[in-house]
Amino acid sequence: MNPAAPTRYADVYRRSLADRDAFWAEQAALIDWQAPFTQVCDTSRPPFARWFVGGRTNLCHNAVDRHLAARGEQNALIFVSTETDQERVYSYRELHAEVQRMAATLKSLGVKQGDRVLVYMPMVPEAVFAMLACVRIGALHSVVFGGFASHSLASRIDDAEPVVVVSADAGSRSGKVVPYKPLLDEAIRLAAHKPAKVLMVDRGLAPFERVAERDEDYAVWRDGHADTPVPCTWVESDHPSYTLYTSGTTGRPKGVQRDTGGYAVALAASMKHIFCGEPGETYFSTSDIGWVVGHSYIVYGPLIHGMATILYEGLPTRPDAAIWWHLVEKYKVTAMFSAPTAVRVLKKQDPAALTRHDLSSLRALFLAGEPLDEPTASWIARAIGKPVVDNYWQTETGWPILTLANGIEKAPSKFGSPGVPMYGYDVKLVDETTGQALTGAHQKGVLMIEGPLPPGCMQTVWRDDARFVETYWKRIPGPDRADGRPAPDRWLYNTFDWGIRDEDGYYFILGRTDDVINVAGHRLGTREIEESISAHPNVAEVAVVGVADALKGQVAMAFAVLKDAALAADPAAALKLEGEIMKLVDSRLGAVARPARVRFVQALPKTRSGKLLRRALQAVCEQRDPGDLTTIEDPATLQQIKALLG
Repeated sequence: MNPAAPTRYADVYRRSLADRDAFWAEQAALIDWQAPFTQVCDTSRPPFARWFVGGRTNLCHNAVDRHLAARGEQNALIFVSTETDQERVYSYRELHAEVQRMAATLKSLGVKQGDRVLVYMPMVPEAVFAMLACVRIGALHSVVFGGFASHSLASRIDDAEPVVVVSADAGSRSGKVVPYKPLLDEAIRLAAHKPAKVLMVDRGLAPFERVAERDEDYAVWRDGHADTPVPCTWVESDHPSYTLYTSGTTGRPKGVQRDTGGYAVALAASMKHIFCGEPGETYFSTSDIGWVVGHSYIVYGPLIHGMATILYEGLPTRPDAAIWWHLVEKYKVTAMFSAPTAVRVLKKQDPAALTRHDLSSLRALFLAGEPLDEPTASWIARAIGKPVVDNYWQTETGWPILTLANGIEKAPSKFGSPGVPMYGYDVKLVDETTGQALTGAHQKGVLMIEGPLPPGCMQTVWRDDARFVETYWKRIPGPDRADGRPAPDRWLYNTFDWGIRDEDGYYFILGRTDDVINVAGHRLGTREIEESISAHPNVAEVAVVGVADALKGQVAMAFAVLKDAALAADPAAALKLEGEIMKLVDSRLGAVARPARVRFVQALPKTRSGKLLRRALQAVCEQRDPGDLTTIEDPATLQQIKALLG
């Protein structure tokens, strides 16, 4: 913010809505523009919004090239793999050279501005080079999580229609090699669209067959383009930078389409106001490039801000539970971003691992990806002695909707709440039945955002504007004015999450609107039941699903992971503990919310990004086919639950 701007966050937030164009014009100064924009926001075709109209810029220039003069020798990309015991550090100058080599290769293989490149890669530097190379030449990348099953990958190939696929021989998970090439070959066989070329990065982990005339060796092309300069292609601000398919999509894939200028501005502002990073420092997000956090806060956000970013391939527990904190100490990480699931994994490890390393550089731990329960937040805050800042957002928005803007004004965290609405987001709680905005404290409603969405949010669903409108937006006819002319319609974006707001304006997310169960006419959020069960001192993690019941319509079924499995080792002990948990839920939510059963399991079924597979859990309970499980981390977790239920 400029020195004359208000420093109270409430004032900044109000101004971001009331004086939208002036506010975002100021933020736009955080990035480089090859040509200035002539209009801040074009809302002539609601609910679509075009940001920084007429401006020309480039994501790769803002992430790499513009830093060369001042910080060319500074660390930019720090690659650490505990799977292959590798560690490589690239300065901004070295990153620039590698991105140009990849860009020259893609151009040689026929990629032009506006073309798509599908990236099906593990967490290796070449994946980041490919993403930056695409936006450098005005192509769109579409990253698909490495190891995704062939059928799901094929549907994304058909939707994106890539000219080139960039892939690798294999990834590695928990020391086990996961071959990618057979999955990719099968996906291309299944797909109607056939990519012209497949560019292979051979890590030497798994032998693979090359398809003549189609498969290319990146190492050969890289050597051939060792010194080939590739200038940035300047693109219009609203030129698409990438598509990313949302998790949980069924049937036809849903590609979130992101612009260029709005996204760069939103990330630059968030690094300053939310994540409080400084150029020259180190940022560590433990996510994966296959997910939105990886796009925004492994690759683009930190690099746009002139920071070093850590690209980590491995688990939080290998070689031991201190590995992340070792990296914090070694690279003097100042801001760290992870997920509540990862923290719950650490909760089950030796607590000494959290204090083994010097964490003095670390200013805050940011957590997102799923609701953060109060016990988990309190535990990690105490364990590492650092502020924990929750944040809530979606693939669709690209950056946080709710959190704390401590870079503008310091505010206390309230465990269990991600915080307050961020600048630019006109957040509402809406009554599901009446559609009216709820203005009082502790009223439960659907979290919605009045349009236009701020910069950085999705432009549309790739190649499907109608689906974008139908899926996400609700149109509210404007009231008649005193002069008889109708007022403009209002458009509300639906997050599909329940929430409440307290008297201080902090929001609490209660779960997805489709995670509501109906027990004998009572509507209960599974998230609320989980929160109650999590409060039991012996529970490390819990999932609650609604299961069909002939008498009550649905009943709640809980699956809990204990901090010490021995506590439920025999049936009598398990029954006693189950009774304690039932009483706890009774005391917090009432008898109607009490689960039909609490089952004790070794682990919960999750995706590799840490999201609970609730629908698969529900399907197993109801003896139905759990459906597509291509993203499951460990199939044995579901098998154990099947066996438990008999």
